[in-house]
Amino acid sequence: MTTQRLLKLLIALAFVAASAAVWWPTQAHAVRLKEIAAVQGVRPNQLMGYGLVVGLDGTGDQTTQTPFTVQSLNAMLQQMGITVPPGAAMQLKNVAAVLVTASLPPFAQPGQAIDINVSSLGNAKSLRGGTLIATPLKGADGQIYALAQGNMVISGAGASANGSKVTVNHLSAGRIPNGATVERSVPTPWLQSSIAQLDLQSDDFNTAREVADAINKAKGNGTAEAQNGRTVAVRLPANAGERVAFMADIENLDISRATPAARVVVNARTGSIVMNQAVTIGPCAVAHGNLSVTISSTPVISQPSPMSQGQTVSEQKSDIRINQEPGALIQLPAGTKLTDVVKALNALGANPQDLLAILQAMKTAGALQAELEVI
Repeated sequence: MTTQRLLKLLIALAFVAASAAVWWPTQAHAVRLKEIAAVQGVRPNQLMGYGLVVGLDGTGDQTTQTPFTVQSLNAMLQQMGITVPPGAAMQLKNVAAVLVTASLPPFAQPGQAIDINVSSLGNAKSLRGGTLIATPLKGADGQIYALAQGNMVISGAGASANGSKVTVNHLSAGRIPNGATVERSVPTPWLQSSIAQLDLQSDDFNTAREVADAINKAKGNGTAEAQNGRTVAVRLPANAGERVAFMADIENLDISRATPAARVVVNARTGSIVMNQAVTIGPCAVAHGNLSVTISSTPVISQPSPMSQGQTVSEQKSDIRINQEPGALIQLPAGTKLTDVVKALNALGANPQDLLAILQAMKTAGALQAELEVI
């Protein structure tokens, strides 16, 4: 090989290496399908029930302020054949009315145990050491789906004496692991239809297309079809056992996620500002200064002269001052990366509350290429 041909080959290789980033784009971040989508109808159901916690060490509800606790106890005793005389004053210190909540997982069958949360409804000081008696848990349709009972686990602790009180964590709510037994299963459309609908966590047409393409590539063309930016329809096998294996396979498919839409999320209550990597800014100039108004009032006493039969009058003298700190005009260059945007915003030296106003003004001026969302 001659020297001239070798030189041309080296120049060509250098050109290809330099332009690799342009012609060969980097691979998008891949996630599993189960992390970005859920099967419609395969979801947990919320349960709720009203019950009583007994066995408290004098820290239960005060019956004078929570009459429903006494009514609930009387109703329970009547079911057991015990009748309380009308008008009897019941001073209950070891009983508390509680609200029991639980989440019934999908495909839960009768006999399985689920965790429950117990929260005080009245003015009980502590539920520590209490036992929840049998409490039916109902769904949104009013049917009983589980029965809860057991000893509570309270992570808090407290002590009081002579008007002083020390409390660690929360004493009026606790948890019972495996505290409820499922009595009824929730019907699901898993075996009732030949098509399953995958619901994406966010509405993105590109992600829906990637999900359908990945399923069709693994299971054959025509298996999946993107309906819109959030739902994908998937054809299921006829046999129930094959459906389980089918869903197990597609749940672990790698889906290439493109860069999400540029978005800046602002929490107006806490001042927190979060932006994703797609946020960019255009060249702009920002001047920011603080304006403060101070109003101070000083009492002034007007006293009459002697023997004038006048009255002493008290008035207020107000002093109003307006102070505006100068703000230098700072030129912000165009930022195409998140690090450039952070450096440009840090150059302003503004606190999070001032930064919120600056971002809103930049969005109005067209310099912020992102969606501004306030939560």
